[in-house]
Amino acid sequence: MPKNPPESVQHHLRRRLNHHARERWPHVDTVKVRFRAGFAYVSVELTDGTTLPLCRLRFTGAQHTWGFALPDRSDNDADRYRNALLPDGLPVGTPEEALDCAGALAALDTLPPVIRVPAGLVVLVGPPASGKTSFVRALIGSGRIDAEAVVSSDEIRAELFGAPPDAAESGTAESDAAESDAADGLVFAERDRRIAARLATGHSTLAESTNVTSEARARLIALAGRFHAPVTVLRFDPGLTDLLQQHAERNRTDLTAADVRAYAAVMARDAGADRLRAEGATAVHDVPGRRRAVTPAGAAARFSFTRRFHAAPPPPPPT
Repeated sequence: MPKNPPESVQHHLRRRLNHHARERWPHVDTVKVRFRAGFAYVSVELTDGTTLPLCRLRFTGAQHTWGFALPDRSDNDADRYRNALLPDGLPVGTPEEALDCAGALAALDTLPPVIRVPAGLVVLVGPPASGKTSFVRALIGSGRIDAEAVVSSDEIRAELFGAPPDAAESGTAESDAAESDAADGLVFAERDRRIAARLATGHSTLAESTNVTSEARARLIALAGRFHAPVTVLRFDPGLTDLLQQHAERNRTDLTAADVRAYAAVMARDAGADRLRAEGATAVHDVPGRRRAVTPAGAAARFSFTRRFHAAPPPPPPT
C-alpha cells in the first residue's frame, strides 16, 4: 500500500489550500484534507456548516505537483474517485490549480459571498420580533461571535428587574410609565457601561436592542466614537406581515401587536440605510429572514466577524 507523504508535506498542503481558499471564496470556512494510502482527500466546509468533497490529490514526490482526481458522482461510494485532467490538459498540477478546477465544478463561485464585519461596535436595528435574538443565538452557536461580546438590553433588564410583568399585574398607567422610565434609565446606563468596558480593551461588541430611533443610535455611535471604533449596523426589516406573525409566535404579554406596529412604523421612517450612514454608521447590511426563506442559522452563516481592534483611549474629561 502506498505510504502517505511526510507530515511536513501534509502540513504544507493544508496550509496552501486553506490560504488559497480564503483568497478565492470568502464563504469557505475551512479546507479539510485527510490522507490515506498516499492520497489526499480534499473537502471544504462552508460557513453554514455544509461539507462538500472536492477532489483527491496523489503525491508525486514533489510538493508542487500532485495527481488530480474528481469524485465519481455516479457511484454511491463516497470515496470513489476518477482520474481527471486539469484545464491545461495535464493530469497533474499544483494544489491551487486542482482546488480552482474542483471548486469551479462544485459551483463554489456561485454561492452568496460572506459579509465581513470589521472589529468595533455592531448595532442591531429592528422592531421587536424581527429576529434579532434568534440571529444572535445562531451567531453564538456557530462560533462566529463569543457570548461575552453581546450586550443585550433585555438581558440586562431581566438581571436588574426580573421578567417583565403581565399587563394584568401592573398598576396605574401613570405609575407604570414612571417606573418604566426609571428602569430604562438604569438599563441603558448599565448597557453603555458594559459596551464601553469592552471597547476600551479593543474587543468587538454587539449591541442587541431595538435601536429604531435616531436618538437611541446616536447614543451608541457617540460611545463608539470615544474609542475610534467603527460602527456596523445590521438591519432587521422582515416586512409587517412576517413581523406580526413572528410576534404572535413569540407569545409575549409585555408587547401588543399595536406596539410592534408602532416600532415598525418608526423603523420605516427613521432607519433606512441612507439615514443610518448619514448618522455615522461605517457600514449597513440587511439581515435576511423569513421573507427570503432564510433561517437564523442561514443568516448567521452569511456574516464573518473580526473580534479585536486597536482601541484609542477616550479623551480626558473637560476641566
